[in-house]
Amino acid sequence: MPDDAIVAFDKMLRTLAAPAQSVRPVPGDSLPDCAMDDGQRREVAALMRVNHVGEICAQALYQGQALTSRDPSLRTSLEHAADEETEHLAWTAQRISELGGRTSLLNPLWYAGALGIGVVAGLAGDKWNLGFLAETERQVEAHLASHLERVPADDARTRAILDQMKQDEISHAETAVRLGAAELPAPVKGAMRLASKVMTTVAHRI
Repeated sequence: MPDDAIVAFDKMLRTLAAPAQSVRPVPGDSLPDCAMDDGQRREVAALMRVNHVGEICAQALYQGQALTSRDPSLRTSLEHAADEETEHLAWTAQRISELGGRTSLLNPLWYAGALGIGVVAGLAGDKWNLGFLAETERQVEAHLASHLERVPADDARTRAILDQMKQDEISHAETAVRLGAAELPAPVKGAMRLASKVMTTVAHRI
């Protein structure tokens, strides 16, 4: 347990303080940027800030779930998903910088809250842990789809990032189902949607 705590603390510092790295090329990196007025740039940067917060939360969720999972193969799957989410973290951070925006000032708070939720999900048992993962990814997929509708049609760089992130989240959900995810009760899904709404609303501004 002490070793796990040290690793967890190290991952937290890396997520919050160190620039995220991507093994895969950044989607759309070779595409030309489009012309946007100041209002459009601020809005797209705000949307990408929300997505960056989502990836901060994903890192913490997966870490909390992995810490309390009883199944070594599940921990491996969670760690693989976390690796891809780290890439998403790098992609969104780069796009925010290109747009002249900034990441959320509340990232440490988002991380702490998501870590606690992940620990609770893991303690509930592996099938519920997987169920929480699957439902989280479904809701993130829907969230990304809504952002694709709000981003200017000619902003190919942002759209390429969102498209690839959406495909990755679909894959994570499918993997969780394949590993035996339980279907979460409707009230739990509703609570997750409410928490997500609060996070996205605040992160859009702060």
